[in-house]
Amino acid sequence: MLGLNHTSTSEFILLGFSTFPQQLLPVFFLLFLLMYLFTLLGNLLIMATIGSERSLHTPMYLFLCALSVSEILYTVAIIPRMLADLLSAHRSISLLACACQMFFSFTFGFTHSFLLTVMGYDRYVAICHPLRYNVLMSPRGCACLVGWSWAGGSAVGLVVTTAIFQLTFCVSNEIQHFLCHVPPLLKLACGHNLPAVALGVGLVCITALLGCFLLILLSYAFIVATILKIPSAEGRHKAFSTCASHLIVVIVHYGFASVIYLKPKCPHSQEGDTLMATTYTVLTPFLSPIIFSLRNKELKIALKKTFLRKRDSSGP
Repeated sequence: MLGLNHTSTSEFILLGFSTFPQQLLPVFFLLFLLMYLFTLLGNLLIMATIGSERSLHTPMYLFLCALSVSEILYTVAIIPRMLADLLSAHRSISLLACACQMFFSFTFGFTHSFLLTVMGYDRYVAICHPLRYNVLMSPRGCACLVGWSWAGGSAVGLVVTTAIFQLTFCVSNEIQHFLCHVPPLLKLACGHNLPAVALGVGLVCITALLGCFLLILLSYAFIVATILKIPSAEGRHKAFSTCASHLIVVIVHYGFASVIYLKPKCPHSQEGDTLMATTYTVLTPFLSPIIFSLRNKELKIALKKTFLRKRDSSGP
């Protein structure tokens, strides 16, 4: 399916952090391990809280739960391998494992983007069309939106991975990254179809990201226009507070994504590019559960209730 027989190498070497001083690698390992564990625990806690609190069984929190699932799977596809390579001198990865990592990282990463777009639409309907909210955001409608988000992410992952691994890799087998990502793999490829593949993959990724971002921007343009029409300051504050956590996560998500996909083509040190990539693969998933937990009042109250209930049940 992925055209792996078209390549002239059976494995790659992930250089990643190999150019950093060796004494820094254990520090990076401990830092990224703690951030990874916090990401997993934070998202699992959000999912458990939403599942146990009936007051949170609403479309907004269903989408948040789906977002937590995509975030967990995204980090699982990338970070364990990165952590192992930080402490290993043998950083090779098979062709099939490289293709699988690319597919899953793109699938879960773009599913995350699509779910953020769906959450923006949910806030738009809740604030701009409150009387039609239960009709437009019915359980079946919400399930379809989540399903289409996962289908869209899978489609992007499949298209990108298939296109990349149809190429012939004949320049080298050393990937200047800590994961199997598109730009460093394109540098290893050769063949007459390389420019067309590079252009096509770039257009797919940028179109999907910008499309989602513009839809979210449009949703918030209508939301802001509606909020400004609310006569009381308390009403405006209450309406905006339901969007605050989502808006902050969108800014963080697309801010770091733009750094990765839209940065100008100019010389960078490998160390700088590696650290820049960790902002999107490690830092963004780490910040997301913190933002939703601290900025969402209902979720914060529910988390406190869950914590107190667990503490009381474990008491004498």
